[in-house]
Amino acid sequence: MKIPRRLGHGEEATLVEHLDELRTRIIISIVAVAVTTAVTFVFHRHLILWLERPLPADRRHLITFGVAEPFLTSFKISLMAGLALAFPILLWQLWSFLAPAFEESSQRLVALFVLFASTLLAAGIAFGYWLVLPQALRFLTHYDDRLYHIQIRARDYFSFATAVLLAVGLVFELPIFVLGLVRIGILSTHTLRHNRRLGYFIVAVIAVLLPGVDPVTTVFEGIPLVILYEGSIWLAVLMERRFGVREAAAEPS
Repeated sequence: MKIPRRLGHGEEATLVEHLDELRTRIIISIVAVAVTTAVTFVFHRHLILWLERPLPADRRHLITFGVAEPFLTSFKISLMAGLALAFPILLWQLWSFLAPAFEESSQRLVALFVLFASTLLAAGIAFGYWLVLPQALRFLTHYDDRLYHIQIRARDYFSFATAVLLAVGLVFELPIFVLGLVRIGILSTHTLRHNRRLGYFIVAVIAVLLPGVDPVTTVFEGIPLVILYEGSIWLAVLMERRFGVREAAAEPS
């Protein structure tokens, strides 16, 4: 299978050529996910032990029900890890298909945003794994343990753990969302700075709506949201100054 060439900005191509490029890039993405999932399935035992580690030591005896559940649970974890490993390839294929529609300067800006977003996502997952998940699990798995014989089902636990990690990772993407709105003119730093109370209220609502029904998870998801919101304001100020000066200089020419 021949890897498609990325078109240059403004380079013309027929509809058939665009569809052929799209088909090839989709096939490359599917093959990449299949390969990375196969690799992660080989090491799925290490992944499961890694995900079990945030559990309290006396709650690390997960159970399964049904004949196929052990295999399906392990395969689901391997698939999600495979998607995470293949994410850069998927993103590159999507960007290669869409990039010709943007000017070179915009392409560099988008590439910078993608790098920043990837760094924030990794930081969010690390924060969720080492801080949010252990505190939430310690609270939840020992709540009313004198009333219940607590046993944790593997499928439910891994679904909860991955949902919390993904949610915290997405929480850390808040600066990208705010900067994007500022860049296209929907928001301004003046609006952000003079409506902090409304911003904090929205942040609190988002923290409540995120996965994790317990107050511990909600608080640990809300704290970085507030910090990231404040950081987004100052990053937006810097971006407005930089691009404001550049666009003002470009207008006379």
